[in-house]
Amino acid sequence: MSNPNDTIRQQMLQYFYDRNKYVTSKQGKTGSQVRISDIKKELKRIHGLTQQEIISQLRYLISNEWVEEIVKERTFTTPRGTQQPSIQEWYAITAKGMDRIEGSSSEFMRESPYANVNITAVNSAVQLGDGNVVRESFVGLAKDLEQDRRAIEESDLTEDDKMSAIAEIETVNSQLAKPEPSKPIIKMALGSLASGKAAHLVQSIGTLSRFVEGIGS
Repeated sequence: MSNPNDTIRQQMLQYFYDRNKYVTSKQGKTGSQVRISDIKKELKRIHGLTQQEIISQLRYLISNEWVEEIVKERTFTTPRGTQQPSIQEWYAITAKGMDRIEGSSSEFMRESPYANVNITAVNSAVQLGDGNVVRESFVGLAKDLEQDRRAIEESDLTEDDKMSAIAEIETVNSQLAKPEPSKPIIKMALGSLASGKAAHLVQSIGTLSRFVEGIGS
């Protein structure tokens, strides 16, 4: 694995997969859904991962939909008799995460939305090594965006700032899969990237600006 974070991501995803495989309840110590406190404790014991590594890569797994965050709200009564809200967050592997661990062996795997794209056509759709599907003429820009994404992931920005910037990059990537990308959508994503905390890490802003001016409405 070329990216050192990939080892941690694989260890964490396997952890969630194993919990689900040997599940005897929905939540708790033997459940598929687990609290962050138990995740930190068990991954430190099993793999020696630090709290920072776990939180950082958990957000990455969630943003790629390999792990889901289940937020549950409830109320409790204080000793004084008042009702107070309480939020509990649980984490579990998704079907997409299971497919990543198991590979392409299951006939139940969902077909890619781009599976029937004719890649022999002029300006055809091309799937890059990172899994993004873009039009052939936009491959260069997509690769620049992927470099920006990696720079953001490896930066010291907060997880919220990372996720916000990466979400905008994914918005642009989704448009690059279309024969006619939406100028307003890309401009909105570009504006968020340019004004966000990750702006200094997005080297493709200039290229994106020129690209936006060159497409239709």
